[in-house]
Amino acid sequence: MEENRVIDITTGSFEVHKVVSPPHRSTLLKLKNRLKETFFPDDPLRQFKGQTVKQKLILGAQYFFPILEWCPNYRFNMFKSDIVSGLTIASLAIPQGISYAKLANLPPIVGLYSSFVPPLVYAVLGSSRDLAVGPVSIASLVLGSMLREVVSPTKDPILFLQLAFSSTFFAGLFQASLGFLRLGFIIDFLSKATLIGFMAGAAIIVSLQQLKGLLGITNFTKQMAIIPVLSSVFHTINEWSWQTILMGFCFLVFLLLTRHIGMRKPKLFWVSAGAPLLSVIISTLIVFAIKGQNHGISIIGKLHQGLNPPSWNMLHFSGSYLGLVIKTGIVTGILSLTEGIAVGRTFAALKNYQVDGNKEMIAIGLMNMVGSTTSSYVTTGSFSRSAVNHNAGSKTAMSNIVMAVTVMVTLLFLMPLFQYTPNVVLGAIIVTAVIGLIDIPAAFQIWKIDKFDFLVLLCAFFGVIFISVQDGLAIAIGISILKVLMQITRPKTVMLGNIPGTGIYRNVDHYKEAMSVAGFLILSIEAPINFANVTYLKERISRWIQDYEEEGAKKNSGLRVVVLDLSPVSAIDTSGISLFKDLSMTLEKKGLEFVLVNPIGEVMEKLQRADETKNLMRPGVLFLTVDEAVASLSSTVKYQLPEHV
Repeated sequence: MEENRVIDITTGSFEVHKVVSPPHRSTLLKLKNRLKETFFPDDPLRQFKGQTVKQKLILGAQYFFPILEWCPNYRFNMFKSDIVSGLTIASLAIPQGISYAKLANLPPIVGLYSSFVPPLVYAVLGSSRDLAVGPVSIASLVLGSMLREVVSPTKDPILFLQLAFSSTFFAGLFQASLGFLRLGFIIDFLSKATLIGFMAGAAIIVSLQQLKGLLGITNFTKQMAIIPVLSSVFHTINEWSWQTILMGFCFLVFLLLTRHIGMRKPKLFWVSAGAPLLSVIISTLIVFAIKGQNHGISIIGKLHQGLNPPSWNMLHFSGSYLGLVIKTGIVTGILSLTEGIAVGRTFAALKNYQVDGNKEMIAIGLMNMVGSTTSSYVTTGSFSRSAVNHNAGSKTAMSNIVMAVTVMVTLLFLMPLFQYTPNVVLGAIIVTAVIGLIDIPAAFQIWKIDKFDFLVLLCAFFGVIFISVQDGLAIAIGISILKVLMQITRPKTVMLGNIPGTGIYRNVDHYKEAMSVAGFLILSIEAPINFANVTYLKERISRWIQDYEEEGAKKNSGLRVVVLDLSPVSAIDTSGISLFKDLSMTLEKKGLEFVLVNPIGEVMEKLQRADETKNLMRPGVLFLTVDEAVASLSSTVKYQLPEHV
C-alpha cells in the first residue's frame, strides 16, 4: 500500500446524526416502481392524467399515430417547405435506392420500391420531423452478405429475393416487438465505439466491393473480407475496362467534390443532394449516345415499370431457411434501428424537440413489416438523406410523403430512362455515400478518453474488414459486454483520507492533500454489491486490511477501525449482506471495529431485515457521514500517534 500522510483527529463537541430507515414500501409497490423505471422511464401515461375521456381518446390516437398531432395544425407555408425538402431528398433517394439494392444483391427496382411504401408508413407512425427513410448502405451490405453465404443471388435469384423479403419481415417484427415491449435498452449494447469501428470497417468493405463496377470486372469474389477482395481485384487485371475506369474516376471525383462543397457550406446542400441524380442522368445520356454497352461499360438494363407488386406470398415462415432469415432479420433489424433512432435524435436535438425511442421502434418495425409484403427490403432513417432533408428546411414528415409520391411517378412513367444507366456510376454513388461513415475525429476522441473503448472500436473495425461484417460486429459486442462484466465483477474500491481543516474525505490517490486517519482504514466501494463481485470485494478488503496492518507495524501504529463508505452503493443483494456479516465477524475476532457509513434506501432496508443479531445495526456501527464516524470513534481508539510525514 502506498505510504500516505497520517493525521490525528482531535475530538471536540459534535453532533452525530441518526441514520434514518427508509419509508416502508410493500413488495408490490417496489416491484411496480422497478418495472416502471425499467420499461417506462419516460412515463408515457403522464399526459393522460386529469384529462376527459374524449381528450384521452384523442391523445391516445395521437400517441400511436403522430400524424394526427401535426396534421390538424398543418399550414400551406409548411407545405411549401416540405415540398422543397421532399423533392430534394427524392433526387438523392432514387439513385441511392437503385445503388443500395445492387449492394444487397437485389434487383435495382427493389431499391425504388423500398423508397415508396415504407416512407408513407413512417409518415403516419413516425415521430421525427427530419428523418428521411429508405434503404441504407450498412443494412443492405449485411443483408446481402448474410444471405449470399447460403443462397446464390445469381443462380437462384427468386429464392434469394424471397429470403430478403422474409428477413425484412422478421427485422420489422423484432423492431416493433422491442417498441411494444419497451425493450429498447437492448440496442444500447451497440456502444458508440462499437458503431464507429463497425461503420468504418463496413464503409471500407462496401467501397472495395464497388471496385467490381468501377474497374469493369466480371468475375469478382463473393467474399467480403479485405484480403480476398484485393486478391480478386489484382488477379483479374485482364478484365479491367479503361472506358469504365475513366468514367468511374470522373464521376467519383465529381461526387466527392460536390460532397465536400455541401459539407463546407451547408447552404449549398442542394449541390451535394442533386449530384447523384445529375450523375445518373449525364452518364445515362453518354452511354446511350456512344452505345457504351458495346464498349465494355456494364449497364443496369431494362427495369420493370409500375408500382410495388405484393410479396406477402413470397415470405418464408417455415422450412430449412427459417433460421437464416430470422438471424439475418435480427442483425439487420438491430443495425437499422440503431442508425434510424440515432439519426432521428440527432436532428431532433438541433430543432429542440423530442423523439420517442419506443414509438420510433414501433414505426420503423411496422414500416419494414408492411414493406416486406410490398416488395421492399430493410429500410430505416438514412443520415445522408436526413441531413439533406434537414438542411432543405423540412417542417414535418410530409417531406417523406412528397418523396414517396416522386418515387411513385418515377416507377410509373420514368423507368425506361434508367435502362442505360451504367453500373459504374452506381458504384461511385455508393462510395461517396459510405465514405462519410468513416469518422476519424470521433475515433481519435475515443482514444483520448478511453483506451478500452478504443480497443472495442479496433476489434469491430478489423473484425469487419478481415473476417466478415457480422462476425466483426459480434466480436465488438462481445468485448463491450465483457467490459461491462468486468466493471460489475471488479468494482473499484478506494482508500479515503481527510482533507485537513475540513470534514471531507476523498480518495488518497486522487487528492494528494488527503491524509489517512491514524487507526482508521476508511474504504469506499464505488459500485452495487452483488453475488458477482462479493468474492472479489472480500479479498480486496482483506488485502487493504493486511497492507494497513503491515504498514502500521512498521510505524508502531495499529489498525483499530475499518470504515466502509456505502454512499456510492446503489444496490445490494443477499450475497452482499452476507459479505458484511462475514467481515463483521472476522474483524470482531481480531478486536477491530467495523463501521458502515450512509447506506442508502434499498441497502439500508436489506441490512435491517437481515440483521437478526443486531450486530450491523447497533449504535456505534451506522453513521451518516465518514466525518461523524471518525469523530465519534476517535475518543475510544487508543493508539500511538505516528510522526507526521
